[in-house]
Amino acid sequence: MTSTKNNIDFGIDSRYRSKTEKDSESNQLMKARLKRQQNLSKEQINNARLMQLKLRMEDYLQNPAYDAKNYFTQFLKQYVDSLYSKRSNFAHDINITPNLLSKILNNYREPNQEFFYRLMIHSEKVFQHIGEFQKKLWIQVYYHEKICDTMFDQNNWRPKIEKQIKLSELTIK
Repeated sequence: MTSTKNNIDFGIDSRYRSKTEKDSESNQLMKARLKRQQNLSKEQINNARLMQLKLRMEDYLQNPAYDAKNYFTQFLKQYVDSLYSKRSNFAHDINITPNLLSKILNNYREPNQEFFYRLMIHSEKVFQHIGEFQKKLWIQVYYHEKICDTMFDQNNWRPKIEKQIKLSELTIK
């Protein structure tokens, strides 16, 4: 006994009579999406990429990832590459050397506070016409990654450090 109220069969969409019909409609939808996408300007595509990046960064903060990936640098690379044809142009715009930017992007050097200030202001200006961008997002992603790395890597550092910790006098009862 099945219910066909509103074309739903126990929670399963039953608008299609066959797999061929479903595939045909799926193909038509994909063609319509591609046609619409071809009519987007380069600016609209970049804006969409930047919004996608922002949402991925926010999602990363909400869902901790305990793995060895370098999320901060991946997000930074995507940000720079979405805006500039050459990374050296971005470095010039935030008044750092291309060499320093390369070292940060390739995890040979940690970004300093001044770098974060510049990145924060740059992002605010870029997102000004796209949508809200929280000032603290870059710093949150960076330190969130550091926390996740520390927790992920406990098996390597904890045994050595635990040997150095003693409880000689406890004042808590």
